[in-house]
Amino acid sequence: MNKLSAISIALLSILSAGANAANEPIEVIPAAVITNPEKVELGKMLFFEPRLSKSGFISCNSCHNISTGGVDALPTSIGHNWQQGPINSPTVLNAEYGLAQFWDGRAKDLKEQAAGPIANPKEMGFTHDLAVDTVRSMPAYQARFADVYNSKEINIDMITDAIAEFEKTLVTPNSPFDQYLLGDKDAISEQAKSGYQLFKDKGCVSCHNGPAVGGTMYMKMGLVKPFHTNNPAEGRKGVTGKEADKFVFKVPTLRNIELTYPYFHDGSVWELEEAVNTMADIQLGQKLSDKEVKEMVAFLNSLTGDQPQIVLPILPPSNKNTPRPVPFAD
Repeated sequence: MNKLSAISIALLSILSAGANAANEPIEVIPAAVITNPEKVELGKMLFFEPRLSKSGFISCNSCHNISTGGVDALPTSIGHNWQQGPINSPTVLNAEYGLAQFWDGRAKDLKEQAAGPIANPKEMGFTHDLAVDTVRSMPAYQARFADVYNSKEINIDMITDAIAEFEKTLVTPNSPFDQYLLGDKDAISEQAKSGYQLFKDKGCVSCHNGPAVGGTMYMKMGLVKPFHTNNPAEGRKGVTGKEADKFVFKVPTLRNIELTYPYFHDGSVWELEEAVNTMADIQLGQKLSDKEVKEMVAFLNSLTGDQPQIVLPILPPSNKNTPRPVPFAD
């Protein structure tokens, strides 16, 4: 075989794999492309910055822990002064692919979402003004903001913009299932392949599709049968005021689902097998056999991709102008 023929065969193989992947409801998730590394680095610092909270203890990473799948692995998060959060913390990994942010979609993008917890009295418990004063008080931050934004000004818009730019890099490519979509049929087990076929045949892909395997639409929790929970969240109704939107939530991503327990907006289910059974029952009105559940879980586990490899930032020291933390005040 000559060199030209080998290249031709390789190209045909790549094109064939791409064509096969294009016919699937789930898309390959690409690696992050960083075009502004200085802004990403600043956003990383702010993502891990506990002084954006009233206590000086809670950062974005507290509830969206990059070491544990982008979640805190709690039913609902712990906020300022040990307050119980109202809802399960969704993963920050691949969050850029969502049509909106938060379970109820009240933030249109990552930038708007980043502003919410800072000023929420049950989360970081601070104010935007004090957060800006805190960052502005440190010369090292002043220099970084000047370099990134070409301005001596620092405001909440810049802070949340930088955080969002960092969060956009938190994608998890190269999962076994992505490799399978790209043509490596040995990348996942026969059990996982059967699970994926079930996932399509049962109708799960009507909501869980695209690169993030979800996140692109809203759906009622308890479509066929009621979902029983003590959690007070009413979903989209809290945003729109419409009764028809009660218990309608953003469909979560299934990427890295084996890492992002406990499941559902109320964090009531810890086992993936139980979550699969519950969704089949209340959303599809179907009963799965034990074999089918194991196959479905094997497929879902194949969605775990390469986790972000983060070098923790060294944050600048506070000084006499930095607002003091108030960790135990209401």
